[in-house]
Amino acid sequence: MSATPPLAATAYVALGGGAGAVLRYPLGRLMPHILGPAPVTAFPWAPLTCNVLGSVAMGVLAGFLARHGTGGDFWRLLLGVGVLGGFTTFSSFSLEMMLLVERGQPTLAITYAGVSVLAGLTGLYIGLIAMRVAG
Repeated sequence: MSATPPLAATAYVALGGGAGAVLRYPLGRLMPHILGPAPVTAFPWAPLTCNVLGSVAMGVLAGFLARHGTGGDFWRLLLGVGVLGGFTTFSSFSLEMMLLVERGQPTLAITYAGVSVLAGLTGLYIGLIAMRVAG
């Protein structure tokens, strides 16, 4: 059970979640400039990028908290639940999947799901390994 008072915990998550959403928005706006409009409309690159980057960051955070532990509840709530919860886009991922299916592109939807899950897990693993090597 958390030692953080519920109101404080909620405030940490809200503050972090707002920051994560603010970070996610410009990344989505930047993708057409990086990849061009056609690739971005053909495949949901922005949510995939957010999920992979967020997974790497979650791995680093989890590795750091496991190693150092001090202030863990505050950082877990602010960064893990808040910032990374607001930055990663699983709800957007679900919507993009359904849009691909509805557009009659089930193979692309399955590819997107597979790449998202595998890249996210790989990113988390890389973050954990980076913290183990750094320590």
